[in-house]
This record gives sequence, C-alpha cells and structure tokens, in this order.
Amino acid sequence: MDMMKPKKLPIGVQDFREIREEDYLYIDKTGLIYKLITSGKYYFLSRPRRFGKSLLVSTLKYLFQGEKELFKGLYIYDKYDFLKYPVVHISFRGEMRSPQELIKRILHLLENNQKELGVNCKNRDSCSDCFEELIKGAYEKYNQKVVILIDEYDKPIIDNIDQIEVAMENRNILRGLYSIIKDMDPYIKFVLLTGVTKFSKAGIFSGLNNLEDITLVPEFGNLLGITQAELEDYFGDVFREKGVDLEEVREWYNGYNFLGDLVYNPFDLLLFVKHKFEFDSYWFSTGTPKFLIDVIDKGNFYVPRLSGLRISKTMLDSFDIDNMLPESVLFQSGYLTIEKQIKLDFGGYEYELRLPNKEVRISLMDHIMEYYLKVHEARQRKTDLYRALANADIEKLRQEIECLLASIPYHNYTKNELSQYEGYYASVIYAYMQSLGFTMIAEDVTNRGRADLTMIMKDKIYIFEIKVDTNESPIKQIKERQYYKKYENQNKPIYLIGIKIDSKERNIVGFEWEKMN
Repeated sequence: MDMMKPKKLPIGVQDFREIREEDYLYIDKTGLIYKLITSGKYYFLSRPRRFGKSLLVSTLKYLFQGEKELFKGLYIYDKYDFLKYPVVHISFRGEMRSPQELIKRILHLLENNQKELGVNCKNRDSCSDCFEELIKGAYEKYNQKVVILIDEYDKPIIDNIDQIEVAMENRNILRGLYSIIKDMDPYIKFVLLTGVTKFSKAGIFSGLNNLEDITLVPEFGNLLGITQAELEDYFGDVFREKGVDLEEVREWYNGYNFLGDLVYNPFDLLLFVKHKFEFDSYWFSTGTPKFLIDVIDKGNFYVPRLSGLRISKTMLDSFDIDNMLPESVLFQSGYLTIEKQIKLDFGGYEYELRLPNKEVRISLMDHIMEYYLKVHEARQRKTDLYRALANADIEKLRQEIECLLASIPYHNYTKNELSQYEGYYASVIYAYMQSLGFTMIAEDVTNRGRADLTMIMKDKIYIFEIKVDTNESPIKQIKERQYYKKYENQNKPIYLIGIKIDSKERNIVGFEWEKMN
C-alpha cells in the first residue's frame, strides 16, 4: 500500500487537525489510542524527544472534543462514540529559566484554557488554586467530566539541570500543580502526562501516585515510533522505486525497543525522505543536551559499558535531580534502548541495554570524542582511522591511536582519576572506533575471561587488549585466554592487538599485533 506519494510530510507539524485537513501523512495509531482510552483513566508516557508525543496529545485533544470528521478513514472512526468533553491542554514549550518564568508560563497556559472553555478563575495568582477552579468550573459548565492532557511535563526541570537550584524549585512548583489532579478524581474523565524523563515518585509525583506508567507496557510499545510493518505500508513502495536499501534504513534509524515491536525514530524517517534518501544524523543533530555529557563526566562513566549494559528496572525508569545516573539519563533520552528484558528469580526484571542504531552509535561517540579532546580533531582523523582498519594497515592504526591519545588535553588527565587505569583509555579508544559505525563489543565475554574491546567488520575482526603501567604482555593474555576462539567459525581474519600505555607518558609504550586465520 503506497500512501506516500499523495501526502505531504508533517515535519514539525504537531497539530492533528492541520495534518488531517492539509492532507499530511498520518500513520494511523488510533487502534492503540482506542485501546488506551477504553482501558484506563490516568496515564504517564515517557519517550525521547521528537518521537511524536505532542502529536499524540493533539490527537487525543480532538478525539475527546468530539471532532469525528477529522478521524474519517482511520481505525477509530466507527469504533468510538465521539462524545464531547471539556479538555484542559497544557504544553510546556519555550524557555522557563527561573521559577518566576515558570509560574508566569503556567498562569498564561491556564488563562488560555479558561478562554477556550469559557470558564473564569477567581484566583488568578495561584497556579494550583486556578488549576483546581478550572477543572471544577469546566465540569460544572459542560456537565461532563474533564480531560487533562499535559505535554512535556518535565521540560521546566530538565532544561535547568545546569542550574540545580532552579531545577529543584521548578520541580516543587510542578509537584504542587500535578498534585491537584488526584483530588479532582470525581471531575476527571481521562489524564495523560508525557515527557522525556520519568522522575521518581518522591521527586515530582508524590501527590499523583495513581498514574499508570505505560512507558514499557508491551501493548503500548508501538504507540509512538514507526514499526517495520508501518514503514513497509507507508514508505516501502517509494523506497523500492528509488532504489533505497531497506536494510540500510533499518540499520540507521530502527532499533528502539519499548517492549513492543522495534520502532524507527519518526523524525529521522521523515527527514530522510525529505532530503532525497540521504543518510544522516537528523535526530541527533537537533540537539544533544549538554547535561548528558556532564552526567557521563561527573560519574566517571566507563563509556564501553554502553554495549551490553545491565540495569535494574528501578534504576532504568527513575530520574532524579539529586542523583542522576548516567544509565538512566541515556536510556530516557533515547541514546540507549533495551536489548532484552531478563526476569529475575527473586522477582522483578533487569534490562540489558544497547545503542539503538547506527545514527546514535556514530553521533554519540563523535560527541563524546569532542568532549575528550575539546577540539574537532577527532572527526578530522576518522577517515584515516577507517582506512587503516579497512585495509588492515596495523602500523597506521598504531599511529592513529597514538595521535588520538596525544590530543587529549593535559587537564583531562589531572582532573580524572580514571586516567591512571585501563578504563579511561579504553573509553577514549572505544568512543573513537565506535564513531565509525562498526559493531563494537566492550568487555567481550568468553569462557576464559573478557577481552577489552572487539570490533566486528564485514570481512575481518579486531580484538584489543589494553594495559596501563604494567610489564604484562596484553597480546599474551589474548592468546593464553583464547579470546579469539568464539570467532574462528566466522571464516574471517582475526587481528589481535595488544596496547601498553604509560600513564606518566600519557601514550603508547608498547604495541603488539598478530593475525589469526
């Protein structure tokens, strides 16, 4: 079914009415929306930025306002009664860099809702009091329960992570606002809050503990994002007509797992089509939050852990200003996703995480490398590194790694205790090589131990072992523990690379290699 040709691409268009009336492409999610609104009342949904949260909120707004004709031709059109309910719609867009700006913004949003619903608040100075009056007033005027839709509920907090005191004050203001919802239960039909992060209940939802978190509920895993089947339905014919490699599209933009089907980042796909099927990091380039790198830095995070990282459910879905875990921040921001869910014998789950796709692998590692080097030199040297690896030019590979380590500013060593250990150097080398887009496995598990880094290319494999301030031979360890054995059946040449680093010299003092097969 080719639905692409007659449709405009809704890039940046988040209003459901505009999409339907202006004949933009709309991927029909109303089957899942119908299930959502008929099976519960209070919901919370977290997804990375630009994943379609605002469009979902807009769709629900027009649905509950009874705008049936906008849904003609969609799954829900003849399934739902389209009764009209008063809708309170709050979206925290724009900058709110102080508590005063946040309060002003909330009061402005409440005033807009008053005008739209024809309800007046007597108390216009208190956000919480006005919110309560608005809900009750709308219920009384329309003799119908009220729908509350709050988009980007966390933006006033995460936009101020660089000024923690402001973030905490904004958190307290929002906690007071959201706590009103629970006490209004007799007046409420439906509630949805969306955002990027999920704060711990003590952090912001202490007064709203009846929200059902559907972020990782399998039946709603495909509510946002584009599945492989949807890609085939809406884009498949055009991609094939233009000679686009569907497997390459999958490698670049698919891979996000919210326990439903794997999904594509919708923003990436739309920009990929708009830019005539040219692969690029469209989503990543729209803005990587500075606090992400700050969290990695402050936590002395071992970057190679990004492959095969395991984390408990509690850590995964909890975000707090007071204690930001790099793993949680990376997952909730969309830079890590779930590889698999592991049921624990004593109850609950653990999750193994991974980088979602080629776009994130390349771009995030570029970003981290720029942090390590404080210059753009990392990107400039990538072509030479790629050629060295592709051509198995091991001497050139050694030179590139030496240049890389020599480029690290002196103060990075003096302020970072990890610089004395393998972990720091492994992080730098891992990020550098991962930025090429190849499959990298850190702490590659074998039956005899763990290799520091394994790189898998189409026609060859590299196994790296890194030692710091030691006389031990890293390549001897690879051979004695036979880290290469698990790859012998792939019929590819395997290159064993042993690197010795002196922390005082801050560079390579020994480089050994051997080719297997």
